[in-house]
Amino acid sequence: MGSEHIVSSFDNDLAELNHMVARLGGLAEQQFAAAVEALETRNTSNIDAIVEADKQLDKLEFELNERAIEVIARRSPMAKDLRRIIVALRVAGNLERIGDYAKNIAKRSRVIIEHEKSLGDNVSIARIAGLTQQMINQVLDAYATGDAELAMDVWDRDMDVDQLHTSIFREVLEQIGADSERVSAGSQLLFVAKNIERIGDYATGIAEQIYFVKHGEFPSQTRPKADDSSSSAIDQS
Repeated sequence: MGSEHIVSSFDNDLAELNHMVARLGGLAEQQFAAAVEALETRNTSNIDAIVEADKQLDKLEFELNERAIEVIARRSPMAKDLRRIIVALRVAGNLERIGDYAKNIAKRSRVIIEHEKSLGDNVSIARIAGLTQQMINQVLDAYATGDAELAMDVWDRDMDVDQLHTSIFREVLEQIGADSERVSAGSQLLFVAKNIERIGDYATGIAEQIYFVKHGEFPSQTRPKADDSSSSAIDQS
């Protein structure tokens, strides 16, 4: 009975950690969606709230870290049980970084809105943002259900985000080259696109952690990458 009680208590502890991860994921997802909406609708009224709300993610990640340390100290988990706690910590860190990038997108959106010439400048951003939002939603579902196969589908789609980022990079550089008045908004748009591409990377990183929990190792193949914006910048110089 004592052993069963210990197992049950650890399961409850792990369920609590996973619930905190889910809350953190929901907040990060909301932050990213709100930041993208502010840019797409050219509405600056919510930007301050988006920036301020990042503190909630920081606080929740801190609380999750403290709770995880407490569980490790009290339960002394081994093997797969310890792996599950470590992964919860890593996933939480990735989600907190997604929130940071969402905050940065909101800040840069304000500058874009103030300096833009055309409402059509963010058409490609909507595509890459939509795909990345789908990745976040799917990887959170995969984490909640422990579905490594679903997680690897997210992992595979990171290449699509990279390709869109490269396309946006080239398009914005062409716009800036053709019209010097677009430099201010265009340069910020480049940063926004890169922030979104990095969010996709963090979603992919979460997918790798889910795979690790299931299989005890990371995917054997190299993470798919298709972003050649650096070489595009050289070509433009």
